[in-house]
Amino acid sequence: MPPSSTYRVQVRPDFPLQATAEIADYLADLGVSHLYSAPLLTAAPGSEHGYDVVDHSQVSPALGGADGLRSLSRALQAADLGLVVDIVPNHAGVAVPAVNPTWWDVLKKGQKSEFSGFYDIDWERGRILLPALADDPDALDDLRIEDGELRYFEKRFPIADGTGEGSPREVHDRQHYELVNWTRGDSELNYRRFFAIVDLAGLRVEDPEVFDATHAEILRWYREGIAQGIRVDHPDGLRDPAGYLKRLREAAPDAWITVEKILEPGEKLPAWPVAGTTGYNAMAAVNGVFVDTGTESFFDTLDHHLTGGTTSWQDLVHQCKYTVATELLAAELGRLARLVPEVENAPRALAELAACFPVYRSYLPFGSRYLAQARSEAGRRRPQMIGALDQLTARLRNPDDELAVRFQQFTGAVMAKGVEDTAFYRWTRFVARNEVGNDPAKFGVTADEFHDAAEECQLEWPESMTSLATHDTKRGEDVRARLAVLSEVPGDWTEVVRRWVRFAPLPDPALAHLIWQCAVGAWPISRERLQAYALKAAREAGSGTSWQHPDESFETTLRQMVDKIYDDPALHREVADFAASITPPGWSNSLSQKLVQLTMPGVPDVYQGTELWDYSLVDPDNRRPVDFAARRELLGRLDDGWLPPVDASGAAKMLVTSRVLRLRRQRPELFSGYRPIFADGRVGEHVLAFDRGGVVAVATRLPVGLSRHGGWHDTALSLDGHSWTEVFTNTSYGGNRLSVAELLQTYPVALLVKE
Repeated sequence: MPPSSTYRVQVRPDFPLQATAEIADYLADLGVSHLYSAPLLTAAPGSEHGYDVVDHSQVSPALGGADGLRSLSRALQAADLGLVVDIVPNHAGVAVPAVNPTWWDVLKKGQKSEFSGFYDIDWERGRILLPALADDPDALDDLRIEDGELRYFEKRFPIADGTGEGSPREVHDRQHYELVNWTRGDSELNYRRFFAIVDLAGLRVEDPEVFDATHAEILRWYREGIAQGIRVDHPDGLRDPAGYLKRLREAAPDAWITVEKILEPGEKLPAWPVAGTTGYNAMAAVNGVFVDTGTESFFDTLDHHLTGGTTSWQDLVHQCKYTVATELLAAELGRLARLVPEVENAPRALAELAACFPVYRSYLPFGSRYLAQARSEAGRRRPQMIGALDQLTARLRNPDDELAVRFQQFTGAVMAKGVEDTAFYRWTRFVARNEVGNDPAKFGVTADEFHDAAEECQLEWPESMTSLATHDTKRGEDVRARLAVLSEVPGDWTEVVRRWVRFAPLPDPALAHLIWQCAVGAWPISRERLQAYALKAAREAGSGTSWQHPDESFETTLRQMVDKIYDDPALHREVADFAASITPPGWSNSLSQKLVQLTMPGVPDVYQGTELWDYSLVDPDNRRPVDFAARRELLGRLDDGWLPPVDASGAAKMLVTSRVLRLRRQRPELFSGYRPIFADGRVGEHVLAFDRGGVVAVATRLPVGLSRHGGWHDTALSLDGHSWTEVFTNTSYGGNRLSVAELLQTYPVALLVKE
């Protein structure tokens, strides 16, 4: 049985398994059926997220170890909750070799190690390149030998048997690894990594022996009934995602398995033996339907005024992806090019194809049309390369060709780093839409497009996860809901932001526009949080400064710009006043998108803390501690009969969240179909409504426009002649036509259950 809903908890050293166990009763009261946990296996020391697993054989001691998992399992069983665990099959943490027994053994014994086949290493180079040294030609002089190991400051490396005589440099030169300047990683690394992170080495999980070793503990939890669901991180990095998922399904035949697969708009998920994705496609549709699609030209004009921007989104994406392919991922590109020595200019041609690839990757033979699209676009952009492109494409379409296999792994990393982590921070026309799984060039989503997407989900992937926020989203769900209001007040926004950018200037106007949008979207936000966000955004954009080459002068100007928001009383007041003006319609959008996400086809996930307003920005901001005591108290008040106002407390959001989750858990049969419902009346387009098979969700769209019209007037919903109970206010309604003004007089949303 799939969950009725999940609740994502970032289990981590400062919120370990025991603390998670203590909220099990609260989660059950909230209405979810399953806790959905961050990775639980042993990760690198100090890991805040758990995606850098170093030992697949045990629960992380930093989280409470096996005893902590037993304690959590008992608490979940007592609360009648299941467990969904996040697993990381693509890579392992290698930042601290001494804590990863398999990596340590490979470094010590090279190809003779029994674990040499665990990692995706290009042994043709000879030694494993480890970019661990300072950017200093004499860095190797700082090596020392201590306790039978090579040491470089606090870093420890093994010494192969029989090679320990001589000076530290002489010993180093005899090892199966070579320590080099950290700056050489991007261009010379000879093991596959996760994106551009040298501390995460790619696993060869396609090998049954590696699969068994890395999944034994997880599958034991499944067999013993500790875990009922598995969330697979980053399947796009795998050599053979379909083969991997088939093997996982055979090992866990009844598990609810979802994949963290980012689908581009219009892209289909392959027919894998899974329940679906982790919900970015649903997020794009839900966020988009609360954006006023009619004001796109205002934002084009504003963007042009602010940035002088003449580069289209498509050209920017191409430019960012090509740079990532040739610079950040140069080592991976070189490994590909070595497979085609006969093709002249192979690196540039491969980079061009990757830059033109329209989705994260193909899964040959599935998705071969995307390669054809990339070849066509690459030929248009680089006609002089057509010969090389055709030679490459002939091999890249063959699923059995090593070049094609590795190219599929390459394009996903190019897309993620080029688009999500670069272009999203440079193209800032309207950042409510700059979100994972979304195309920012698509300004919004019409009601018809939303209904089509929901019907397709019901038909094809009814047990797929839906989400509004994850640990990887660029902005919290309520930030996006508030920013959607800007699409309804483009004139007001144009007026204030043009004044602000003049008053607190920044040499990068696109970045400035991003920061101003995030400031009003997350307001009130502390100086420290906004400063941290602005710095991360600037370095991700890579225009004025970067992670590799921080520009002190630019970063000082950036700090001064943010400081001005807090230190200049007039500016501070203006920002606060503008944020206050869009906050109530933002609350309407928040409640509406929450209702829609929780009731639409799929299995809804609630990211930790988002049952109240959540104005987080990108990680690590969205991983801050959650005050569960306050949430528990509010839920108790709601259960005592309190009907909260829509205000800063966020209690109205908890009312909506808890009532929908409880209904989904208690009466799953009410959520078995999907039928759009259209309102009659002159402002009918402000209603988004659908029937799931006995329960009708009603949400308000574009609240500013609605108030300009003077409210709902004669707008009505036509329902069959049953009696209905509205869940949030516990009000009964009857008859065939239902007045929307009456239905939504307390809240901007309603949930009707057939009596």
